[in-house]
Amino acid sequence: MTFLKQVLLLAGALLLSGVLLFQAFRRDLTESGITETAPVVFDLDRIMERGSIRVITRYNSMTYFVQNGAERGFEFEWVSAFANERGLRVEVVLPKESEHPIDLLNRGDGDVIAANYAATPERARWIAFTEPYNLVREHLVIHRDLASHVRSIDEVAGMTVHVRRNSSYYASLHRLQERGVAVQIETVPEATETQTLLAWVQTGEIAATVADDNLIATASMYLPDIVAGPVVTDARPVAWGLRSNAPALKAVMDTFLVRHFRKNALTGEYRRSELLNVLRQRYYDNPRAVLHNRWQVRQKREGGLLSPFDAHVRPIADQAGLDWKLVVAVIAQESRFDPEAVSHKGAVGLMQVVPRFSVIESDTMLFDVETNIREGVRILRENMRHFAHLDSVNQLRFALAAYNAGIGHVADARRLTIDRNRNPNEWDHVQESFFLLMNRDYHQHARFGFVRGTETVHYVNTVVNRYRTYEQLTLRASAP
Repeated sequence: MTFLKQVLLLAGALLLSGVLLFQAFRRDLTESGITETAPVVFDLDRIMERGSIRVITRYNSMTYFVQNGAERGFEFEWVSAFANERGLRVEVVLPKESEHPIDLLNRGDGDVIAANYAATPERARWIAFTEPYNLVREHLVIHRDLASHVRSIDEVAGMTVHVRRNSSYYASLHRLQERGVAVQIETVPEATETQTLLAWVQTGEIAATVADDNLIATASMYLPDIVAGPVVTDARPVAWGLRSNAPALKAVMDTFLVRHFRKNALTGEYRRSELLNVLRQRYYDNPRAVLHNRWQVRQKREGGLLSPFDAHVRPIADQAGLDWKLVVAVIAQESRFDPEAVSHKGAVGLMQVVPRFSVIESDTMLFDVETNIREGVRILRENMRHFAHLDSVNQLRFALAAYNAGIGHVADARRLTIDRNRNPNEWDHVQESFFLLMNRDYHQHARFGFVRGTETVHYVNTVVNRYRTYEQLTLRASAP
């Protein structure tokens, strides 16, 4: 065989190999449900400039949920601990049924995936992972009655196992099939939580599913008939998922995580910090807390979806032409749903109405739930009307700033914005003036004087963020 023929044969083999690899790559892409999208360029500097980090997560009693209007959950509090160190707000992004978390991350809808997310080789093709904060094993989960019949992974042959398509469990089951284990994979809607699948195993609706050992241990506190069957995968890290082109964000997150989940160089064992242990007790390890959180998520409160006062808020907000979810977001920030709350400034009740600015003559009446909501909504509606000439985004922010600081301070900030040759109708420009009004060089010339600008800016951003979250939750609740 001539040298030229050898070269041509080698080239042909390499080409065929490349084609097969590309086909496998495309097949994995299709099976995973991920869209082939280049990640946007948005690293730590841009996140700090925005002032918030957007967290892609799932809604359940361990990861993230809303209790009495306040956000809770292991992943939410865990990311919040990091965000607080950086002076950032946390904004929650809940994927819709048709959305893959990795797609949301890469196109910039979120900055980090935090959802008990295993760092798998399949996912590592599309995103980067931080240092771990847990190690988990995947197990087949079966009913106690089947435990004596399924003692090894080879005995799974012929069994139908239900999992979500975009979960790590789906890929793990495919690898079992490639090893020759004749397991049948049945996919469920992406909105189906692992907790729900475990409950279906308990009731016999499905024969089996796959779950991480920490989830199984927690669920067994209230599902006594589920059993962790054969191991599907060895220990793998749980970490936060990041865009592959965000090295600065990864660096600071790694530094944070290593402080709280550190490997002993001599024993090879991991040790958790006090903070991480407290969070695990709150959401995974303490039976009483686990049952309470599960009840909070599952129960249909008489008061409503978001708070105990939804039934009071809805008709009043509707009558005023305001979104009831916005009003609930204001109440959550003002009083944490305490109708007896009194501030150091004398503001009272759910919406923290200041009696001297109220049309209600009796201060005592402002502690009445319905009266307080009506008065707070009246003030908020007047603020919205005052800024009705602005676009909807800025109208909302200016109205909230006025609710917190008063119309006068907002007017001062807008005048200062004009003096700075910036747009007084853009909240992003005006909020800078709120910071300046904390400085004597500026507030001594303002009509209404000093204002706690950082408090007002934080108030606006927090209420808007919570309002968006409430919108996501109500959409999920109304979905068929």
